[in-house]
Order: sequence, then structure tokens, then C-alpha cells
Amino acid sequence: MAGDWLAPLMFVGALALIFSGYPVAFALGGTALLFAGIGVEVGLFDWALLMALPDRVFGVMSNYVLLAVPFFIFMGTMLEKSRLAEDLLKTIGQLFGALRGGLAIAVVFVGALLAAATGVVGASVVAMGMISLPVMLQYGYSKELSTGVITAAGTLGQIIPPSIVLIVLADQLGISVGDLFIGALVPGLLLAGLYGAYAAAVAFLRPEDAPALPKAARDIATGTLLRRVLLVMLPPLLLIIVVLGSIFAGIATPTEAGALGALGALVLAAANGRLTMDALRGTMDETARLTTMVMFILVGSTAFALVFRGLGGDFWIEEVLTGLPGGVIGFLIVANLTIFILGFFIDFFEIAFIIIPLLVVPAAQLLPPGFGETADIALVWFGVMVGMNLQTSFLTPPFGFALFYLRGVAPPEVSTWQIYRGAIPFIVIQTIGLIAMILYPELVTWAL
Repeated sequence: MAGDWLAPLMFVGALALIFSGYPVAFALGGTALLFAGIGVEVGLFDWALLMALPDRVFGVMSNYVLLAVPFFIFMGTMLEKSRLAEDLLKTIGQLFGALRGGLAIAVVFVGALLAAATGVVGASVVAMGMISLPVMLQYGYSKELSTGVITAAGTLGQIIPPSIVLIVLADQLGISVGDLFIGALVPGLLLAGLYGAYAAAVAFLRPEDAPALPKAARDIATGTLLRRVLLVMLPPLLLIIVVLGSIFAGIATPTEAGALGALGALVLAAANGRLTMDALRGTMDETARLTTMVMFILVGSTAFALVFRGLGGDFWIEEVLTGLPGGVIGFLIVANLTIFILGFFIDFFEIAFIIIPLLVVPAAQLLPPGFGETADIALVWFGVMVGMNLQTSFLTPPFGFALFYLRGVAPPEVSTWQIYRGAIPFIVIQTIGLIAMILYPELVTWAL
């Protein structure tokens, strides 16, 4: 019967177009129109169903939660373009430079702060690769440790709030952005701590791979260093605390907090004399580019979801996933493997808009009560798991996006193979974190 194969064929066809390099938004929209026509011809679809598409697109465009996306992109990009993030990394490098492995620990610390400030993996990896990699290599750090710690710290933007990833996931899962931020906080900080502990362990066991800065490089007056800490470190840190604190305390919605963060980044840039027209223009261009990409993909995925459901695809997915052997464990294995493998080839936004909506119903049915008292809490846990899984795939050779971001800005003497080898220990740490989160769901649900 045609209905048994049409929805699966539509799903495979969309992925094939995406993997071919065709623009994702048009691949999804074109697949939707093509299979709508096929469905009409075989009597499984009615053109009248497409009349719902304008209302759904209008709903996407008027989604108040998604308005937080451009605000947080603007906030992080402004900190990068105004070179405030560069100042932050240099100051923390001076602060930790006397320690063996201090620069690597500083990169992890700054990576966590940039993750909280930007929420965009590419921006964090590129910024730290351009700023810190030459310095680490200059002072004798091994290429593997340097590249590994930069790519790993850069991917913290996937999981540490206020991550763009988490905002989109919350929208697609139909849960509170604030709850997802709270749930992701401990796992994100735990990963950052494990990264720092690994850097410290390498410095202890192989001091030649992570030496302390020479005295001449860190010889700075105590008063000057204290002034740098107060003027360079504290303002961005306070901005992040205010933005996240207002969300966690329920004082502001993520969208309102994002607007506050964007304004705060402008004020910080102006206060430091860095609010130039070039920085503002670059920030606005980057914000417009990323936001437009997200919106186009979301419109295309809306058309795809409408036709896919019209062909009974949601029932097919639900039946397949809820009927897996092993119940919850079988579902988690399949979901994690699917997301992990797709994360090699397509960007997070495509995964969020194509795959996640198909997993919501099975996740809500299968996960409680072991992963939360209610379906919503279980979906919060599931969302954090997805974010951490994608973070792992971003690091994994040969297709991890973070590896390619760093390859684009790394000096010629750093080989692609060295970048791959540097990422492997951090992939192991990520996997340990993911397993710990599955075994101990309260790492996510403790405050919900």
C-alpha cells in the first residue's frame, strides 16, 4: 500500500537533498510540495491541507520565544566584534599564566563565559582559535592539547545557557525555555569542570605539553592585573549573571533577558571605546544572516512537517520508536545514535526542525517516570541530552563542525590530524558526561 512507504520515502528524500548540499530550507519546502503532489495523485493527501500553511508560517513569525534568538546572537557577536572577548581571554591568561596548564584552564574558563554570552559554537571556536591558539603554541603547548581544549571549550555554547540551541530546542519540544536553561546549567558546568581537570592532569603528568608562561610574559604589576580583572572580567560576568538570573528568577522572559543582554553588550562596548561603526555593522550583519537562516529553515520545516503529518508520517515514526525492543533504553539508543550521526553532516538547526518534532511524542510517552515526574520534566531532561549529544558530534572526527571551524583559522603548522587527535580525549569526557546524565537524571531535574 502506498501509505506504508510514502512518508518514509519523503523523509529519506529530504535527507538526501540536504546531504547533497542543496540549501536546507529549499530542500525541505521542495520535498513538501513534491510529496504533496504525489500524495494527491495516489489519494493520500488533499491540497486543502496546504491552506493551513500560511497560518502556521504566521505562527512561526509571531513566536515570541524565538525573538530571543537574534538578541542573544547580537549580544555575543558584539562582545566578539568589539574585542571584549579578546581582552577577557588575555586577562584570564595572565591570571592563570603562572600555573602549568594555566593557559588551557583559561581557555576553558573563557569558553564557558563565551558560551553563556554567545550561545553560538562557531563564534566561540573561531574567536578562541584566532586569539589563544597562536599564544599557546608560542609558549610551548602541544598542538593536540591546544586544539583539543579550544574546540571542546567552544562547543560549550551548545549546552551552557543562554544557548541558542536550547532556545530552539525548547520551542520544538513545547517546554519552557527557563526550565531548559535551569536543567542544562549543572551538566554544562560539570563538563567545563571536567575539561579543566583534564588540562590540569595533562600539565601534571606531561609538563612539557602545558608549561607555565615564562616570567617575562606574565610579569605584570599586581595593581595593573587587579585593575584588568575589575575592568575586563567583571563587567561581562555581571552581564551574564544579570541575564541568566533574570530568567531563572522569573523576572524576565528569555526574550526580554536577551534584549537586556544585547543592550548591555552595546553599553560595555561603548564604555570601553570599542563601539565603532565597523563593529556595529559587523554585528548587525552577522545577526541578520544567522537569524534569516534560522527563519527560512523553520518555514521550510513547517511545510515539511505539515505534508509529512498529512501522509501519516508522525504515526509511522511513533509506531517505530515506541515499538523498539528494550523500551526506554532502546528508544534512547536509537535517538542518540540518530542525532549523533546526523550531527556529523548537518547543522543543529536542521536537526532541531526536522528530527526533534518527530521524537517529542515517543519521548513524552516513554521517558516518565524514570526521567522526571511529569512529561514536561522528562522532555526537559531529553532536551539537555540532545544538546549534549550534539555537542559530542560537533567534536567527533572526521566531520565535526567545531573541528572545521578551528581548521579554518589555525596556522599552517597545525595539521588536521593533530586537531583530530586533540579532540579525542574531550570526546571521551563528553561521553562520560552523557552517560552520567542518563544514569543520574537528577543532574538535570534537581531544581524542576
